[in-house]
This record gives sequence, structure tokens and C-alpha cells, in this order.
Amino acid sequence: MNNSEDNFQNSIKYFLSSLDYIDLVISKFEKFMLGIGVIAMALNTIAAVISRFIFDDAIVSTDELNMIFIVVITFAGLSFAARQGRHIRMSAIYDLLGKNLKKVVMVIISFVTGSFMLFLAYFSVLYINDVYSSGRILPALGIPVYVIYLWVPIGFIITGFQYYSTIIKNITQEDVYLSTSIKDGYKNEFNEAEA
Repeated sequence: MNNSEDNFQNSIKYFLSSLDYIDLVISKFEKFMLGIGVIAMALNTIAAVISRFIFDDAIVSTDELNMIFIVVITFAGLSFAARQGRHIRMSAIYDLLGKNLKKVVMVIISFVTGSFMLFLAYFSVLYINDVYSSGRILPALGIPVYVIYLWVPIGFIITGFQYYSTIIKNITQEDVYLSTSIKDGYKNEFNEAEA
């Protein structure tokens, strides 16, 4: 019996370390996509301004490129914000709860939000299928419109993964976690500034 308990504990540790590794890989990919998206959008916008006001000629594809960058930044940022515990929260009642109730509430919130993300991923795939069927393309770039929206279900799925990972973290750890790496609580910024 003791050997089976050890095997079970080792399996749990392996599973949790695997989740942490997957989370690390996804985090690096998100940071890369966010960085590239923001830099590319800034460079594209600067080039458009220079082209319009200095050369008196507009770059036709500027708006379409910025639309692509906004989609990438929004849906890469969605899961990044979930990982950092940075989504807007209404915590007036939550803050009054004890640790055990906070943990239960955080598990429920994470489950509902993660499920909603997967629900939205499903409908975004249906939408992409409709756009694909329409055959629409971007006039200036000539890219099929559905290609732009491929990041949407990916962002929703990764965000759902983040919330489900938060559930696992809250079940397996003693502290209350807002995300896989952020513990619940407030930093006392005023005291830190005075020190």
C-alpha cells in the first residue's frame, strides 16, 4: 500500500512538473508574439505616418497589417493576462472570505472562466469556418481573411488551459492562487515605497 501511495505521489509530481513545463513554453511563445506584434504595429504605423506626411503617399496595406497585429496582440495578451493574474476582478466580497472559502471560490471562478474560454474557442472555430467558406480576402494584402482569425481560438484555448491549470494549482497547493504563478494577496505598495 505504501509503494502505491509513493507511485501516486510521484505521478502527481510528474504531472504538475509537466504542466509547469508546458506553461513555461507557452509563456515564452506568448511573450514573443506580444513583443513582435507590438513592435511590428509600431513600425508599421510609423512607416505609414512618414509615407503620408513626408512623401505624400499612403501605404495601402497599413490598416490591414495593423488589424492583423491587433488580433494577435489581443488574443496572445488574453492568455498572458490570465497567467499573470491581471484580469479585472470584483473582489469586494471575495476579500472578506477566509482562506478555505477563497480557495473554493477561486476554483469555481477558474472553472467557469476556463469553460467559457473553451466555449468561445468552439464558436470562434465555427466563425472561422464561415469566413473560410465565404472566400473573402484582404484587398491590399491578398491574404484570406480566415487566416487572420486563426489566432482567436488558439488564444481562447490557451487561456482556458491557464484557468484549468489554476484549478489544479489551487487543489494541490496550500496557498490560494489567482493563476499558476501568482498567489492571492495585495502588496503593500505604500510601505514598500517608504522603506
